[in-house]
Amino acid sequence: MRIAHFIQRYPPALGGAETYFARLGRWLAGRGDEVTVFTTTAIALEAFWDYRAEMVPAGISREGDVTVRRYGLWHCRGRRYLLKACSLFPHRRWQCLTLPCNPIAPRLWRDCGREPFAFDAVHASAFPYAYPIACGLRLARRLGLPFLLTPFLHLGDPDDANDRNRRGYLSPALRWLLRQADAVFAQTPTERDALLNVGISPSRIHLQGLGVDPSECTGGDRRTARIGWHADDEAIIVGHLTNNSREKGTVDLLLAVEQLWQHGLPIHIVLAGPEMPNFRSFWQGFARRNPKRIGRDVVRLGPLTESQKRDFYAGIDVFALPSRSDSFGLVLLEAWANGVPNVAYRAGGIADVIRPGADGLLVPCGDVRLLAAALADLFHNAALRRQLGDAGKRRLRTDFHWPDKMSLVREVCLELANRSDQSRIACTTSPDTSVSRKSRLWNR
Repeated sequence: MRIAHFIQRYPPALGGAETYFARLGRWLAGRGDEVTVFTTTAIALEAFWDYRAEMVPAGISREGDVTVRRYGLWHCRGRRYLLKACSLFPHRRWQCLTLPCNPIAPRLWRDCGREPFAFDAVHASAFPYAYPIACGLRLARRLGLPFLLTPFLHLGDPDDANDRNRRGYLSPALRWLLRQADAVFAQTPTERDALLNVGISPSRIHLQGLGVDPSECTGGDRRTARIGWHADDEAIIVGHLTNNSREKGTVDLLLAVEQLWQHGLPIHIVLAGPEMPNFRSFWQGFARRNPKRIGRDVVRLGPLTESQKRDFYAGIDVFALPSRSDSFGLVLLEAWANGVPNVAYRAGGIADVIRPGADGLLVPCGDVRLLAAALADLFHNAALRRQLGDAGKRRLRTDFHWPDKMSLVREVCLELANRSDQSRIACTTSPDTSVSRKSRLWNR
């Protein structure tokens, strides 16, 4: 089977969707499939709108058994405002191409409309970056191929009817993209229900979920990590690994820890992962308020290598992800693989992953006071930390097994590709194909 993958960034870019598509591509190639990734040159997320941000050269490369086609990005002065104005034109495909958050890659659009590619299926991701997905749809329609979509919807606070994340990820243009898909992979029951609520047929929705490979995130050196963080063996350390930002909960987490410091609780926090502009802006004020704690009680690690990630999980006692914008939260599984308990906001897909009181703690989205209280409970109660972490670790064996998740994608691809082939054969062998096709077009 020949599969085209479309995604906004690809490793070495860091991100959940990016990492997942890289894993899926390698797994498919290992089963004899030909995988070609269509992506942009962006490494840093800011590269979508800032030409000075980290990028790699455009071109075609072979990365393991996967072919990767990287396309250069378009930038101009006032880009965001120009796209915002263009996206007001009431045409859904045009709106998908002009969303202000988009990575614009003109040559990608051109190649998908002209180049003589040969594939059996097209699989695209991830919302809200609609431009690469629309390019994948263009290629699928031109070649008469099944179009599969993994949107990774960020649904935000379930108690807020006007949640900004949910409105953004289910905008009219993105709903149109969902309706074009022959199959949509949902990561959680909440995401599946959201797809049903916007009119996606149940027969097209496949509940998938993600997995974890413990060998990739366990086996770190706790002592080495803590020496590097200037923390002793008795310290209770909260870890946070994500794109550090307001949306991912980094700001709320620091505000919660700041409350605990004010009450005399000697809790430590270690932040890891890329840092977004809104976090860096917040950090300036936070550091001015807490100058003596910087580098001692709160440590910023930045992006981690694979070895550093193992040490990170080995060194922490609690993992916190008070995010408003996660469709699943793969890092939660990595924490469980190390026997570390999770605390998070009850928002998006995370609310389905964590079973509150059984293998983690959930607090209402945006409630910093209750987030601080949950962290305090785990700080004081070693038995609770152990109980929640062990329960999560046990679930990994049955609920989050990677081969099961990726086999589902391949089975759906094969089924749709075979169905598409049979339709093409029927059309080419029918004696009155042209007449019947004109008839169908006339009657639309």
